[in-house]
Amino acid sequence: MEKYKIKEQRNKIILKNMKDFNPKHIFECGQAFRWIKEEDNSYTAISKGRVVNVKREDGDVVFNDTNLEDFKNIWYHYFDLETDYGQIKRELAKDPILEEAIEFGDGLRILNQEPFETTISFIISANNQIPRIKRSIELISKHFGKQIKEDYYSFPTADKLAQVQVDELKEISRVGFRAQRIVDTSRLVAEGAIDINSIYKLSKEEGKELLMTLPGVGPKVSECILLFAYKKREAFPVDVWVKRVMEHFYLKEDRKVQDIEKEGARLFGDLAGFAQQYLFYYARELGIGRN
Repeated sequence: MEKYKIKEQRNKIILKNMKDFNPKHIFECGQAFRWIKEEDNSYTAISKGRVVNVKREDGDVVFNDTNLEDFKNIWYHYFDLETDYGQIKRELAKDPILEEAIEFGDGLRILNQEPFETTISFIISANNQIPRIKRSIELISKHFGKQIKEDYYSFPTADKLAQVQVDELKEISRVGFRAQRIVDTSRLVAEGAIDINSIYKLSKEEGKELLMTLPGVGPKVSECILLFAYKKREAFPVDVWVKRVMEHFYLKEDRKVQDIEKEGARLFGDLAGFAQQYLFYYARELGIGRN
């Protein structure tokens, strides 16, 4: 396992000599939307009704505005600190292309996010741009969630969003045609027609099948939710950048998304989700495969 020491100071937790953790790589790799990049290059994140600020300082990672109890109960799992990324990277780096991608995004970790919020967030993400996605989610949280402190709000529950009128949601959050899908999905979850917590115990394929019964959840969105909310690390979401990088390095030709998903599973197996994140960040930041 990774070797680091946890040090508690007033209102902060410090991970001493922490490898494989870079907030920029973690938050800017397309997996999450509830974060703010601050002027000092730290990142403020919101999860489970808590706010934390994270910064890399030399060999350490500093969590500000938190305590040991919240760190152990929320942030330890949220940042996937129970997982040995050194071992994962050594295994994936046997592939020379991934070796380069890992070197580029060496501090990347896959977050463990709350299922309902992740589901709604990725419904909003379809055919959308990250700044707009983030803005819509913040507006939804501000109007329908609970205030945590100052300008920070928790994401609303399914019960709350299920009661919102579609036109009101559309006007407030600027989600356009996605408003109907958000309300319909919220109602299915709130009424218990879909038990999203059951997906933890299902196989990836069973979970995907269940998620795709929700309005606005297609193959790619379901793979994202499985990877980022349910720790199904064999999931391999294929967006435009993953399609480009896979075709550029591995397939050498234009292929259907379903074919690329299968190839990701074949090449990377149980570590496909980690490979996907390294490849996505590498491709998007460097523009790989863009004609």
